[in-house]
Amino acid sequence: MAKNLSIVKIAKKSCPAVITVVVTKDLPRIEGYYMFPFGGKDYMMPRFDHLSDSEKTQIGGGSGFIVSKDGYVLTSNHVVADTIADYTVILGPKEKYPAKILARDPINDVAVLKIDGKKLPYLEMGNSSAIEIGETVIAIGNALGEFHDTLSAGIISGLSRYISAIGGMSQQAENLRGLIQTDAAINPGNSGGPLVNMQGRVIGINTATVMGAQSLGFAIPINYAKKDLEQVKKYGKIIIPFLGVKYVLISKEMAIANKLPVEYGALVVRETLGESPIIKNSPAEIAGVKEYDIILECHGEKITMKNPLANILQKGKIGQEIPLRILREGQELTLMAILKEKE
Repeated sequence: MAKNLSIVKIAKKSCPAVITVVVTKDLPRIEGYYMFPFGGKDYMMPRFDHLSDSEKTQIGGGSGFIVSKDGYVLTSNHVVADTIADYTVILGPKEKYPAKILARDPINDVAVLKIDGKKLPYLEMGNSSAIEIGETVIAIGNALGEFHDTLSAGIISGLSRYISAIGGMSQQAENLRGLIQTDAAINPGNSGGPLVNMQGRVIGINTATVMGAQSLGFAIPINYAKKDLEQVKKYGKIIIPFLGVKYVLISKEMAIANKLPVEYGALVVRETLGESPIIKNSPAEIAGVKEYDIILECHGEKITMKNPLANILQKGKIGQEIPLRILREGQELTLMAILKEKE
């Protein structure tokens, strides 16, 4: 069994490999501000100089950590979600590197970056499947984007948690499952930083906290990220199994409101008029899935709000044939679909 280290030794070992991710974008120069009346109140709004050249403007940031001496970096997907922004990794006051986004995994809120460097400090990754409730952990990151190398100690308070989180520049809600719950303080700016055990190995990626609650933070299990990193190194991208349907997850409230026959599953339905919810030549179309089908189970797993279709599919492999249990016009049937790679 590996020997536990003191928090001081963990800090000395880990902090050099924890980095800041700075997000910048070319935006028009701000030449002043004006008051905009709305709803009986005045709001201060920036006035842009559209005639002048744009300038690099910092629009966000987060934390991350290096996992190899040649510069592979892990962070949260929502930290680098903007596909047209530029990203810079700051390792120290005089160490800045342009970062290349190699892959984004929005399902697990993981992103893989690469910086050009040699003999960089890096963190070893542990096994998140072997952690236990009550185990001591340390969250490391750049709290509030201002206080670098901030450490907070706590314990693992829960496992396999499910939350709906809003983050990133898009402010879109994401459903995250299988999370590690910890009472180690996770603050804005800590997102993407490592959650390490007492051997100094990363067992999670800090991803979310609950506003208004104390001692309630969450981290993505590092095993999710290890799988992504392995695929990026091998294939140059994350391989995502693809079914080819657009759907809405059914909740109890939705079932009651729409008088649906079941309170779970994925209702195959188009998002806009004139657009088919089943992609042409996709595994779903070839298998015979139709609009208004309700996919109850995929590969033997029940589809629910906490176990959505996307999460079940990512466990599959390209070329694998999987059964879909379908409810169609009051009748249940099983269709077989062969998974393809998502383009």
